[in-house]
Amino acid sequence: MNYSEVLVAARECIGKYCKACPVCNGKACGNQMPGPGAKGSGDGAIRNYQKWQEIRVNMDTLTENKKIDTSLELFGKTFKYPFFAGPVGAVNLHYGEKYDDMSYNDILVDACAKGGIAAFTGDGAVEKVMVVATQAIKKAGGIGIPTVKPWNIDTIKTKMEYVKNSDSFAVAMDVDAAGLPFLKNMTPPAGSKTVEELKEIIKIANKPFIVKGVMTVKAALKAKEAGASAIVVSNHGGRVLDQCAATAEVLEEIAAAVKGEMKILVDGGIRTGVDVFKALALGADGVIICRPFVPAVFGGAAEGVQCYIDKIGAELADTMAMCGAHSLKEITRDMVRK
Repeated sequence: MNYSEVLVAARECIGKYCKACPVCNGKACGNQMPGPGAKGSGDGAIRNYQKWQEIRVNMDTLTENKKIDTSLELFGKTFKYPFFAGPVGAVNLHYGEKYDDMSYNDILVDACAKGGIAAFTGDGAVEKVMVVATQAIKKAGGIGIPTVKPWNIDTIKTKMEYVKNSDSFAVAMDVDAAGLPFLKNMTPPAGSKTVEELKEIIKIANKPFIVKGVMTVKAALKAKEAGASAIVVSNHGGRVLDQCAATAEVLEEIAAAVKGEMKILVDGGIRTGVDVFKALALGADGVIICRPFVPAVFGGAAEGVQCYIDKIGAELADTMAMCGAHSLKEITRDMVRK
C-alpha cells in the first residue's frame, strides 16, 4: 500500500467533512466545523500550511557522503524520526462513523510505537476517551503522550490518575483548547490557566510536562516559569482563534527565547519531510503532524499509519542529505531561507 492508495481508501469511509485531499492544506474543508476545518473564515489552517511553503531550503551537496541519522532523543526515549502524531478528539463528529475516539487511538498509538515514533492522544468530555487512550499507551509500553484538556482542577486530578496508570513517558495539556464551549460551561469553569495554576498541574502530573498552544515569547516564558519540560508552538490548527498568526511565523522568535531551556515542538500545516526539516532549522527540536494521520488510519489502519510515517521519514532523510546535514544536530538556520 502506498500513500495515494491510502487516501483513495479513506475517501470511501471518512465521512462527509474531510475530503482526504492529496495535500491537507485547509482549502477544501475551509471553515467547516464539524470537520477538520478552522474557526471563523477558515484562514488559520490555510495560513499554517502556506507559511511553511514560503520557506525554502538551501541545497548543498559538497559534503561528506555518509549515512543520514534522523533519530531524536526526547525525555529519555529515542525515536526513529523527530515527528509525532497529533491528538484528535471527537473523531465520530468530525470524520465519520468508522472509528470513534477509542478505536482510533487504539490503532494509532500501537502503529506509531511500532513505526518508531509516538502518538499524542486526545481527550474528551466522555471519561472513556481518556481511559481507553491511556490503556492503549500502556499496551504500547508507555510510548505515547496523553493530552489533557485544561479542565478545572478536580477534573484534571481525575485525568492525571489515568495518565499515571498509562506509564507514559510524558504528558501534555493543550491550553489552546481553552475557548472550547464545553470547557467554559463546566462548574466550576475550565479553560485558561495562570502560571500558578499551571505549576500546580505540573506538580500533580509528576512527569515531563508539555504545554501545547504557545504562540508568543511571553507565553513561552510563562510555561518555563511554571516548570514545563517542553512547549508546542501551536494555534490548535486554527480551530480556536480566527486570524491568528501561523506557527511558522512565530517559531523562530520563540525558539530564540527558550532554546536549550526546554524542548520545543511545533505543529500546524506541516505536511512533508521537507517541512519537518524547515521547522528544525528554525529552532524546533521536533514536530507534530495531526490531521493527515486521520485519513491514514481511515484508509489503511495500522498499515496506513506506517505508510505515512515512512513517507515523511524518507522525505526528511532526503532533504537532510541534499542540504548537507547528516544528523538532526547538523540542521542549522542557514539551511533555510524565508
